[in-house]
Amino acid sequence: MAKKKQVTAVVKLQATGGQATPAPPVGTALGPHGVNIGQSSNSSMKRHATRWGRPSPSLSRSTAIGHSSFVLKSPPASVLLKQAAQVAKGSASAKLQKVGVVTSKQVTEIARRKFDDLNAPNLEHAARIIAGTARSVGIEIVD
Repeated sequence: MAKKKQVTAVVKLQATGGQATPAPPVGTALGPHGVNIGQSSNSSMKRHATRWGRPSPSLSRSTAIGHSSFVLKSPPASVLLKQAAQVAKGSASAKLQKVGVVTSKQVTEIARRKFDDLNAPNLEHAARIIAGTARSVGIEIVD
């Protein structure tokens, strides 16, 4: 029976899609854990190629013998909402100032896209989570 590789470190990163390099901040986050930074950044570049220019969270797990696994997550909900509303940034005071508008259909589509990364039992609950993020960013939801 094969031995399980024991995970020694889990590093959460958020790099701009397609632009991860061995230089800081990616290299300084992975280096102390014995991860081959060059190989890791090359594999992440290939996976991030479809998300060029957008922030993409990722999770890197390293083992005691220097192996690492790389899991790519979906972009943050706030980034997807700002894209759907076509605004550059969110509101500084979300309750007082609304910066954009999205439809409930767009919210459901974003929830469907992020469903695997959310802690939601069904799509309706995931859409409510995304709607809460929209309110905190200052984006209004219309039907």
